[in-house]
Amino acid sequence: MRGSSPTAGPGRRPVIAAGLRRPTRRRLMAAASIAAALLCGGPAAALGPVATPTPDHRCASWTPTRRVLFGDLHVHTALSFDANSLGVRNLPSDAYRFARGQELGIQPYDKDGKARRHARLERPLDFAAVTDHSELLGELHQCHTPGAPGYDSLVCVTQRRWPLLAYIFVSSRMLNTEKPERYGFCGERGELCRNAASGPWKMIRDAAEEAYDRTDACSFTSFVAYEWSGGPGGNMTHRNVIFADEKAPNLPISFIDERQGEGLWKRLEEECAKEGCRFLTIPHNTNLSNGMLFSRETATVEDARRRRELEPLMEVMQHKGDSECRAGAADEFCSFEKLPFSRMEEQPFEFRWKQPGPLSFAREIYGDGLKREARLGVNPFRLGMIAATDTHLATAGLVDERGYPGHGAGGDTSRVEVPLVPDSLAFNPGGLAGVWAEENSRESIYAALKRREVYATSGPRIVVRFFGGFGYADGMCDSQTLAEDGYAGGVSMGGELNTNPEDGVDADAGGAPGVRKRPTFVVSALQDAGTQASPGTPLDRLQIVKIWLDGGEVHEKVFDVAETDWENAEDSLDASTCAAPSGGSASLCAQWRDEEWDSAKSALYYARAIEVPSCRWTGHLCAKVRADCSRKDSIPEGFEFCCQDSVAKTVRERAITSPIWISPGG
Repeated sequence: MRGSSPTAGPGRRPVIAAGLRRPTRRRLMAAASIAAALLCGGPAAALGPVATPTPDHRCASWTPTRRVLFGDLHVHTALSFDANSLGVRNLPSDAYRFARGQELGIQPYDKDGKARRHARLERPLDFAAVTDHSELLGELHQCHTPGAPGYDSLVCVTQRRWPLLAYIFVSSRMLNTEKPERYGFCGERGELCRNAASGPWKMIRDAAEEAYDRTDACSFTSFVAYEWSGGPGGNMTHRNVIFADEKAPNLPISFIDERQGEGLWKRLEEECAKEGCRFLTIPHNTNLSNGMLFSRETATVEDARRRRELEPLMEVMQHKGDSECRAGAADEFCSFEKLPFSRMEEQPFEFRWKQPGPLSFAREIYGDGLKREARLGVNPFRLGMIAATDTHLATAGLVDERGYPGHGAGGDTSRVEVPLVPDSLAFNPGGLAGVWAEENSRESIYAALKRREVYATSGPRIVVRFFGGFGYADGMCDSQTLAEDGYAGGVSMGGELNTNPEDGVDADAGGAPGVRKRPTFVVSALQDAGTQASPGTPLDRLQIVKIWLDGGEVHEKVFDVAETDWENAEDSLDASTCAAPSGGSASLCAQWRDEEWDSAKSALYYARAIEVPSCRWTGHLCAKVRADCSRKDSIPEGFEFCCQDSVAKTVRERAITSPIWISPGG
């Protein structure tokens, strides 16, 4: 349900929620200066326990109070069977070069093998991971290696001549099934194909090592990684596996090898015990999992503890939609980038579209975690939130709406021609992971991922901080030491608050002796600075989402804690030209106390920063062709969607932080 303030909603005056003071110009300027210090690595950059300098750090820009880094931990190349079938030729080394700012050619290719389209990031990423599918690594290698056991098989001949047809057949046998089976040319127990995967796996590992900047400049960080791509019954239970450093198993473990998350974690633990590696897993596309990522696993205390340790994050935003909350909820912003189907195989058949099952969205998962904690004593779903692209073009971090070339290769036509509309209208450019780390290194970023000091953005590089504590004094948004004060009195995003603060008097609770202080939260956001060619979009509001357990039932509430002082956000954009929107704020900051908090009830809180409206990639296309829906002759063939209300032309980009949890008894 929404917050109780009658002034909540787009285009209204700033909300004063639970004692919140209206964000004055002085406070906004203070927030901007603090955020500037964050980006420069100044003393206000901390967003977790304040680190103590250690002698073994290696980056020249090592910052004990941490700074924000942006990256993409979900990237596919031509080594993935599906990307290869869609005409992708770029390899892991190409993906890392692209992430570092170099231009990359993408399909279609002409008769001389030259790319007919090109892409380039305006701003390089700080980190990335190539996560090619572990499934079919060996089969694809055999299909393109003359003399290999499977090269002349019907499957491989079909893959080379009619790759999309081959992918459909192979997926139904090895991916979208409860019992995946390898083909006969893989030999007994699939050993020939497993061994054939060693070549591509070495290529993935070598590319990550080559891209990693080991100098003290620390300009770019790469991770050895892959995707475990379970799809029982067509329900995506995919997970990205990220290794802490260059150490990894000799071969990636696939869905064909292990069909459940618990089996994957056990095998990874066994392999890493031999190889000396460390890992974490990140479930993705929960909106297309039908809840199977969370409903079929983690039934025992041991499972819950293992999962909490090995799977600290989930991906809530990517190319295939948003998974924060279910459309149709009382929260007006939950309609953001929702797919109209529950499984990828439904996409071509509108008559088969279904709503995603329970536990398909983050809020549902968080609520179920509180229930399991009450039952098991351990919450297996204390998950931080990140975003990624899931690009299948090797274009890591390509999230701009303007000029978007697609991530799923624009369908089968892009193999031979430049598509007019580069992607499914339901898809989007994806997002980025924001990470708070002491330096741009594997050690520091991996530690941030493990402690959940991370957040998701739908693409813009919005700088967000979120603190919670019991001892905060008023006026933190005015402070030049907001970060130090935040750590001293509480925890940052991803943290867990102690519910047994020191007994004392809370003056705001009436001064009665022994009254327990209520949790207070501070959220501050700075708009994406953008570039000279593509300025960032201003912010509209800050929100805090509360989820709690009461009497065995899960409840949720959204509080608008700061809004820009303007009349109507929705009218600020001319969608016919996609000109820069008017209004909005460069920065917003709010300090909010939960007056409804009950120390006997488990709860969690996360923050959300919402931009003013801007053009979606579909809106940019319509503006480019000057579609005028009052004149049907102005609509080019293929652009009929420009006059269909069911296709969004504008978007409210956002950043979503990892939660802060409070459990009874600490």
